[in-house]
Amino acid sequence: MRLFVVGGGGREHALAWKLKQSPRIEQLFCAPGNAGTAELGENVPIPPNDIPGLRRFAQENRIDLTVVGPDDPLAAGIVDEFETENLRIFGPTKAAARLESSKVFAKQVMRCAGVPTAMAGIFDEIRKACRFVEKLHYPIVVKADGLAAGKGVVIAPDAESARQALYDMLEHRRFGAAGARVLIEEFLNGWECSLHALVAGDHYQLLGTACDHKRLRDGNEGPNTGGMGAFSPAAAWDQNLEKQFDEKIMRPLLRGLRDEKLRFHGLLFPGLIIQDGAVRVLEFNCRFGDPETQVILPRLKGDLLPLLESTIDGQIETARIELDERPAVTVVMASAGYPGRIEAGKKISGLEEVAEMENVQVFHAGTRRENGDIVTSGGRVLAVTALGSSLPAARDIAYSAVEKIHFEGAHYRRDIALAALPAKLGETDVASRS
Repeated sequence: MRLFVVGGGGREHALAWKLKQSPRIEQLFCAPGNAGTAELGENVPIPPNDIPGLRRFAQENRIDLTVVGPDDPLAAGIVDEFETENLRIFGPTKAAARLESSKVFAKQVMRCAGVPTAMAGIFDEIRKACRFVEKLHYPIVVKADGLAAGKGVVIAPDAESARQALYDMLEHRRFGAAGARVLIEEFLNGWECSLHALVAGDHYQLLGTACDHKRLRDGNEGPNTGGMGAFSPAAAWDQNLEKQFDEKIMRPLLRGLRDEKLRFHGLLFPGLIIQDGAVRVLEFNCRFGDPETQVILPRLKGDLLPLLESTIDGQIETARIELDERPAVTVVMASAGYPGRIEAGKKISGLEEVAEMENVQVFHAGTRRENGDIVTSGGRVLAVTALGSSLPAARDIAYSAVEKIHFEGAHYRRDIALAALPAKLGETDVASRS
């Protein structure tokens, strides 16, 4: 079987790594890939947003299955174009991917389906939006409707900062068309949890749970990032919460999508917030998370490929998903300056030594090969994942591996998974709304 993974980050390396373990995979391609995926297959210099180029490559190279990592190609309709050409692809259609690409659409679907979520006003005119925020209790959350590279969310502590966010989005068009409409939401307190569910029409199966750390620095300080680390399973996730997730979120949502004449086939990644034992939805993502994928897939026993195929074919309810009981911790190593401007080309050392460690996997993100060396090429460079007999053990192994890896300007959080302690669940990162 010939497999094609679209994307070039840590999520895509993790997907390629897990899928390559299938005995049915004969050849693997990644577009554009990174230094890690190059060790598993062949990198192809096609950007993820070049849908015609990706489609031509799949046709010319007789690709049996394409797996899409990033959100932008899904929102742009890569699945629709591939399916028109009878090319097999994993991911939701453009219409179904609006659950992520339009926060307004997602909010409207949740309202109609009765899915618990934050109360919100929807605006496309600055004066009405500013009048609305004068009446609210703070903090509040201002969200751009569309995809904004994870930067289209502002937690406003007062009316002045809320107005500034609204002017940035609606008047100054900081996020272009993505900010032409905004949601103004109540701020939800609690602890956050990310779930990955394989969804096929009316049915789904939970793939795993995780908690992400979005802020740049220890103690949840500093700017939001794409994610500085994660742990799995989510510390306080239990049968009661899973029952709520099934009865109050997933089943009503899938009925609501059916009422909209939408059939979702792919990975649905809801961000949840839990307060006083009650679950509410912060947002929906329609693809594998990053860095959640890097911490969930190492816990997945068996072959990922048939799970993706069952999802495409509408038979996910018959699939068997088994997870390693051992927890996992992922620590992201980033370039100096991230999430702002970075300088690439820094040589990375220590990877060969870490490769000899048991229960450790290093997933590449911003890396490339240059003159025989692996060097940095992006903001988030590596995601170092470890499995352990307990969460503290997994954390210790992960940080032991991180300490063996070096590149100029490397930085990382030193408190990944500390918030998993039961006494600290109320202090988990609530700034990860994106």
